[in-house]
Amino acid sequence: MGKTNGSDARQRVLATADRLFYAEGIHSVGVDRIIAEAGVAKMTLYKHFPSKDDLVLAVLRQREESVTEFFSQAIEKHASKRVDPLSAFFAALKEWFDSPGFRGCVFINTAAEVADPKHPAAAFAAEHKARFHAMLAGIVERSAGAAAKKVAPAIALLVEGAIVAAVMEQASDAAVVARDAALELVSKARKQ
Repeated sequence: MGKTNGSDARQRVLATADRLFYAEGIHSVGVDRIIAEAGVAKMTLYKHFPSKDDLVLAVLRQREESVTEFFSQAIEKHASKRVDPLSAFFAALKEWFDSPGFRGCVFINTAAEVADPKHPAAAFAAEHKARFHAMLAGIVERSAGAAAKKVAPAIALLVEGAIVAAVMEQASDAAVVARDAALELVSKARKQ
């Protein structure tokens, strides 16, 4: 095995921590296990991440980028098949639920596991949800027009509930149920 540069080691640590935190939870995965599975020295990990909390935050930031990219690409792909942007969003949501290893939303999981809303990881998770809901509100607006302001918060709740239901039921049907309810909300709001 050849010598790797610091950014390679940093990426291995991030990828390993992301995989383990998502699969098993933040508290149940120790730094020593991340070090062993990433194949780095303890000093290397702490050079890039002075504490486990710093590592958790870096993982969440990276995960937010990948979530944003996934939804952007999946919505675009589904929108090319469907006229309605909201239906494309829910198709992307179902695709995510059907992905291998799906274990829900890392941001919901983090907020629940960390518990203290003032903890930097919980705060970042809440900030992410605000950004995600703003993105969703934009999609709702493209589908519902002026009625979006009335229904976007309810649709965001439908999405969050669908995520939890998909984990609990180990099935993607919740995306279809949430889509149907969201489209009904949009239809009723347009008539008012």
